[in-house]
Amino acid sequence: MRPPCSARGRVTAAVLLAALPACATNPATGRRQLSFVSEEQEIQMGRQADQEISAAVGVYRDPDLESYVQRLGATLASHSERPNLQWQFRILDDASVNAMALPGGYNYVTRGLLTYMNSEAELAAVMGHEIGHVTARHTVNQLSKQQLAGVGMVLGMILRPELRNYGNLAEVGMGLLFLKYGRDDEREADALGLRYMTRADYDPRPMADVFTTLGRVSEAEGAQGRVPSWLSTHPAPEDRRQRIAALIQELGVPPGGTVDREEYARRLDGIVFGENPREGYFEQNVFYHPDLRFRFEFPPGWQTNNQKQAVAAMSPEQDGLVVITMAGGASAQSAAQQFFSQQGIQRGQAWQGGAVNGLRAQAYQFAAATQQGQLQGIAAFVELDGKVYQALGYAPAQRWSRHQATVNRALRSFNRVTDRRVLDMQPARLRVVNVPAGMTVSEFARRYPSTASVQTLAAINGVSDPNQPLRDRLAKRVVGGPVERAERATSR
Repeated sequence: MRPPCSARGRVTAAVLLAALPACATNPATGRRQLSFVSEEQEIQMGRQADQEISAAVGVYRDPDLESYVQRLGATLASHSERPNLQWQFRILDDASVNAMALPGGYNYVTRGLLTYMNSEAELAAVMGHEIGHVTARHTVNQLSKQQLAGVGMVLGMILRPELRNYGNLAEVGMGLLFLKYGRDDEREADALGLRYMTRADYDPRPMADVFTTLGRVSEAEGAQGRVPSWLSTHPAPEDRRQRIAALIQELGVPPGGTVDREEYARRLDGIVFGENPREGYFEQNVFYHPDLRFRFEFPPGWQTNNQKQAVAAMSPEQDGLVVITMAGGASAQSAAQQFFSQQGIQRGQAWQGGAVNGLRAQAYQFAAATQQGQLQGIAAFVELDGKVYQALGYAPAQRWSRHQATVNRALRSFNRVTDRRVLDMQPARLRVVNVPAGMTVSEFARRYPSTASVQTLAAINGVSDPNQPLRDRLAKRVVGGPVERAERATSR
């Protein structure tokens, strides 16, 4: 059996960071953990990362739903071993089916996850799991191990006292979201989530249903899809479902706890479902933004990605990039001046005349020195409806020649949108319908037509087969937005 804190770990900590704590017993897990991060530092990390994530991903704005999620999360957290943290629970405006936690009590569920849950107890299971990651200090524990392994960084903290307060950890930011929990951490968070929802008088049995739903989403999304972080590590959802069922039986929890299926469904009536086209959408390689009224043709075959603050495409070889963002400055000329005033960026010859498709523009070739090497590319700044857009296309200097013509064509495609089909595009939304007992999902789809496929309707209503009856008298349909192709199993 491996000791909770190895002798080597104790010696290294004693030699390198004698002033910092080594091992302490975690009240949630009962295990001794190595941590170089105090609770104050943990909270500061979470607070800073929360600001970055809220800006980059976006918070879904629905006051009633936001208050509901915050109340539910706060109730569960009050039954944890760290009730005095300033717990924050937010809904991210993201169509993926996901939930995540940051150090210090900052927790998130996506609106996509909300649409796939079918009771308050299921949502409580997800949120309890994320609270478990915080109370067990899984993220902090991982970062502490990384610090211990990175002797150079630890020595840097000794040599530079200003780093000792936060150990560079406060600068982790968005990277905290991408830390992968191991199998033991996930199992521990499962057990802690079960503990908290049971203490809050929820029926824990729906927690097993959550893993079934997430398994369906994972299978439907496939290897290229955005799978939930819960599913990024072993064990598999079915294994975890069986383990949770065994834990519930072992605890001997009597029936009668809160489940709340119908009221939960009513809360979802009107929520945006799937990607919101008002914030930009792709048709093959062409990107349209109805609210900002522009279109852009990215290179065919390049991998595209649309985020709140940028839309981008990467070459198949991952050695070329085209990125569009908002630019600083009141005009294309001032934006270009700001860009080229940055240290390490050299302006080349003018690339385009004073306009792109009739829009006032400034564009130049450029070279930039980075820690990874020299880059070459084109920087274009285009004015549209009182805003200035920055469109960059670049690659490592030695690869630029192979991408230059492709980038030229892409940057010249920036144009105003006038097509009413694009400008009037609206997001799909969930609508809740009272249905007769025994109605199958296929019958529901025929009687109450949706823009989502019958497979998606089955998934969001917690049914595995469209020929099976709906589980509840209140069923969820999808209206508006683009019509989903029938062969797709979930909306992206």
